[in-house]
Amino acid sequence: MRRLALPGGIGTGKSHVAARLRAHGIPVVDADVLAREAVAPGSPGLAAVIARFGPHLLRSDGSLDRAGLAAIVFRDADARRDLEALVHPIVRRLTDAFFDALPTDTPFAVAEIPLLYETGRDRDFAGVIVAACSPDAQLARVMARDGVASDEVARRMAAQWPIGDKQARAAYVISTDGTLA
Repeated sequence: MRRLALPGGIGTGKSHVAARLRAHGIPVVDADVLAREAVAPGSPGLAAVIARFGPHLLRSDGSLDRAGLAAIVFRDADARRDLEALVHPIVRRLTDAFFDALPTDTPFAVAEIPLLYETGRDRDFAGVIVAACSPDAQLARVMARDGVASDEVARRMAAQWPIGDKQARAAYVISTDGTLA
């Protein structure tokens, strides 16, 4: 089976591209979903995050205050690296388990991994398909989607490689600057 990766940047349309691939019967796993599983209530991943960042991020229902954690890690690069060191190995194991569970006659499958290049995971895949749009489109999309100010979006974008750098390294680029139609 050929393992492909689908990175992009925040707001570049990765999820839409992944949904279109799924609609055509292509197996796709989303690393963001796996990251949420990695810190699910009662999980070792959540315990490690709480031990590092503090019990104030644990909600009364036992779940992680993701917004509170984001406020910390998008303002502190060391904190972000610490979080990634805790969560990324779990996500990597879950991603590998997804591929390993597919039928052996599956021709190819895709892992949607936003931080593929940032984590050096690009070497783990036979090919990379980047979802890309202009930085202005990213900014506008994330502001509209998440209801956050432009400076907050800029901080999140700065935590990722510039989309042009990702495009330059990809085997394939899907331009998402247009409308969904």
